Amino acid sequence: MKIGIVGLPNVGKSTLFNAITNAGAECANYPFCTIEPNVGVVPVPDDRLQILTKLYNAQKTTHAIVEFVDIAGLVKGASKGEGLGNKFLSHIREVDAICEVVRCFENPNVVHVDGSVNPSRDIDTINLELILADIETIEKRIDRTKKMLKADKKYNDELEVLEKIRTTLVDGKPARSIILNEEEKELIKETLLLTAKPILYIANVSEEQMEKINQDENVKKVQEIAKTENAEVIPLCVKIEEELTTLDEPDRKEMLKELGLNESGLDKVIKAGYKLLGLMSFLTAGESEVRAWTIKIGTKAPEAAGKIHSDIQKGFIKAEVVSYNDLIKEGSMSTVKDKGLLRLEGKDYIMQEGDVVLFRFNV
Repeated sequence: MKIGIVGLPNVGKSTLFNAITNAGAECANYPFCTIEPNVGVVPVPDDRLQILTKLYNAQKTTHAIVEFVDIAGLVKGASKGEGLGNKFLSHIREVDAICEVVRCFENPNVVHVDGSVNPSRDIDTINLELILADIETIEKRIDRTKKMLKADKKYNDELEVLEKIRTTLVDGKPARSIILNEEEKELIKETLLLTAKPILYIANVSEEQMEKINQDENVKKVQEIAKTENAEVIPLCVKIEEELTTLDEPDRKEMLKELGLNESGLDKVIKAGYKLLGLMSFLTAGESEVRAWTIKIGTKAPEAAGKIHSDIQKGFIKAEVVSYNDLIKEGSMSTVKDKGLLRLEGKDYIMQEGDVVLFRFNV
């Protein structure tokens, strides 16, 4: 599952990527510094794993992961091939969700591609290019569906959904702003619209802005736009986040304390990205390893077992399940069993966030 980091040139995309992954992507003060996407795999912060590791005296701890892709900066006309437009659009088609970095800080030493800082205009620029690309995609699909409709009336429902989406796009709104039911989503799932992808906005601010972040006008503009798209906004100072990644754990905690923060902005971004993809974690724990396993929200127990090994899914019998909170409260699995808090769940059980599980199966 991939999250694409996008934005105009010189808004802090590659700096954010460097901070998230510590991968050292090239970062410079000129457009199109990033041409080929950089990819980084990062662990999802989860304090539960460290607590379980101590409880079981485990030899190994393994986090869930999210993959971030740093995509080249976009400019006006990208949908018509301007700049690196065609590459940008092809790269963004390959990701599952979008993390859009919006510049909210003033700095005369960092050139803005449009000459001034204006978050609303920047978001509109990217949205417009993605919308134009989607209009082209949806019109081709509508033409095809109309041809199919002549032979089979069942395509009428699909055509209605496609035309509803086209109207929204022509009005300058992204496809994700439309609320579709599950049946409608299924009808157009293969359309692969860019503006239908879930999005997370990062309002990149200066250190000075962080002190009064809730009153910042630029951040408010991003929040207003995000609200219309049912999207989340995380304000952060990318430069501070980059500095935090260079510190060891004690110094990092001290700096966060001085900034009045409980966790870094990057931790928030990674967690929000994980949630954005509709993912959750179940946990396994033992002396050899404590591990978080990634599954889609709504996954049933046998499919979750298959994440560990396909043989476990094939031979699935039961899942022994206890909630993480109950396990930590009672302090041991034996106490959990004595108090009747360990549940035996079957094939129809839908996994819950934080389930600590042992799967029983036939070999």
